[in-house]
Amino acid sequence: MSHAVCNLLTECFEGFLVYRSTGKPSQATLKAYRQDFTAIAELLSAHTGVPADDLACNVVGKDRIRAAFAAYAETHSPASIRRCWSTWNALCSYLFTSDLIVANPMDAVLRPKVAKTVPKAFDQDAVEKLITALTTDEDDNAHAWRERDLAIVLTALLTGCRLSELVTLNIGDFRDLDDTGRVKAITVHGKGNKQRVLTAEPALVDVLTSYLDSRLQRFPGSGKARTSPTASPWRRLRATDPLFLGTDGERITAPTIQYRVERAYRRAGINGQRAKGALVHQLRHTFATSLADSDVNIYTLMRLLGHESMTTTQRYTQSAGKETRAASALNPVYRLIDQPPATDNRFDEHQVR
Repeated sequence: MSHAVCNLLTECFEGFLVYRSTGKPSQATLKAYRQDFTAIAELLSAHTGVPADDLACNVVGKDRIRAAFAAYAETHSPASIRRCWSTWNALCSYLFTSDLIVANPMDAVLRPKVAKTVPKAFDQDAVEKLITALTTDEDDNAHAWRERDLAIVLTALLTGCRLSELVTLNIGDFRDLDDTGRVKAITVHGKGNKQRVLTAEPALVDVLTSYLDSRLQRFPGSGKARTSPTASPWRRLRATDPLFLGTDGERITAPTIQYRVERAYRRAGINGQRAKGALVHQLRHTFATSLADSDVNIYTLMRLLGHESMTTTQRYTQSAGKETRAASALNPVYRLIDQPPATDNRFDEHQVR
C-alpha cells in the first residue's frame, strides 16, 4: 500500500465528505465534521512538524492519534471529545476501506463515558408562574413582544420542539386537521433532516393565531399581497414564511429565542430551577416528563420527541416518578407485608410470664 503515503489527508477528508453526502447530513453535521477534522489535524501537525495541509494519510496511526486526542481532551468537554471521536472514527473507517491506512486506530483512543443524568423539568407551580409572567407582566425591553414570546414558550412546552426546530418552523408546516382550523398537524424538521408530525390543539392554535395577528399589525406589508385583511392570519401568510420572527421582521435566530426564554424565566422567578445551560431544552424536558407522568408509553414518547434511541427516551420515564411508583407497587410482596400479623397467644403468654 505504498501508494497511500502520496495521498494528502485534507484531500481524503474532502473525499470522505463526498462519501457521506449520500446520507444527506445536515449543515450542522457537516460543520461539526470540519471543526473536528481541523482540530485534530492541527494537533497532528504540531506533533509531526508538518503543515496541516501537507499531512499525508500515513500520519494517521495509533500513537499519533492517541497523542492528538490527549491534547484535545485538555481543553474540551466530554461531549466535544465524544463527538470528535465519532467524526474521526467514521473518517478512519473510510480511509481504511479505501486502502489509505492499514487499520482504523480509533479503538486505541478512549472516549469519556456518557453521564447518566436524569433530565430536569419544571414542576407545575413553575410552569404556572412562567405563563402568568408572559400573559400579565409588562416587559419594557426594546425587543419585547409578548404575543410572540408566549407563543414560543407554549409551542416548546406543548410540542417538545428543540431550539433548532422552533427556528426552522414555517407557516406551511401547519395544516388543518378539522373544519374549524383550530386543530393543526405540525410537520417538524428534526435532527438529520428527519421529519415527525406533532399536533397543536385548540388552545395552542389560539395563542399562535393571536401572535400572527400581532405580527401582521407590526409588519403590515408582510404576507400575501392579495388576501382579504379579514381572513385568518394563517391564510394571509405564505407557506414559506417563517413562523417566528425577530423584531426586525426576519426569521428569528436561536440566540434570540434563548435570550427571550431566559428573560421569561427571570421575570417568572424560576430561573434558578432550571438545569445549567438548559433554556429551551428545559421546556422540552418539561414536556417529556409531563407526558411520562401521564402514563404515555415509551414508544409514543419516543416518536413525539424524535429520538432514535429508546435509551434516550427512557431517561424521562425514570424521572417521572408516577409510572415507576405504579409499577413498583404491583410487586406481590407488598400484599404479603400489608397483611396484619396474626396474634400468637402462646407467645404473648410466654412474654407475660
